[in-house]
Amino acid sequence: QVQLVESGGGLVQAGGSLRLSCTASGSIFSVNVMGWYRQAPGKQRELVASFTSDGSTNYADSVKGRFTISKGNAKNTVHLQKNDLKPDDTAVYYCNLEGSTAAQAMGVEDGSLEYWGKGTLVTVSS
Repeated sequence: QVQLVESGGGLVQAGGSLRLSCTASGSIFSVNVMGWYRQAPGKQRELVASFTSDGSTNYADSVKGRFTISKGNAKNTVHLQKNDLKPDDTAVYYCNLEGSTAAQAMGVEDGSLEYWGKGTLVTVSS
């Protein structure tokens, strides 16, 4: 079973910075994507940024130029550096991992694995 542990949330003033970290523990054959989603009160969960196994990154338009996702030195660790934070960035941020079993990776079985962290609250005051 894979577990995702997030850290780095908190309260920050508008214009400030925070760095979120997520580490996955447990056994998984292949990690395909690690990323961050967020959910603000009354809104749907949305993708913030993701990092794929081939090194490509994807960002929500609302965070481009302000947030940077990167792979950590430790195995299955991902960071999200958030600069120039705005009150609209206030949300619970969730780490997400998409992966495969060996059978799925080789195409013997359909489907994929997906895991979520418990979330870390980021509050940006104006």
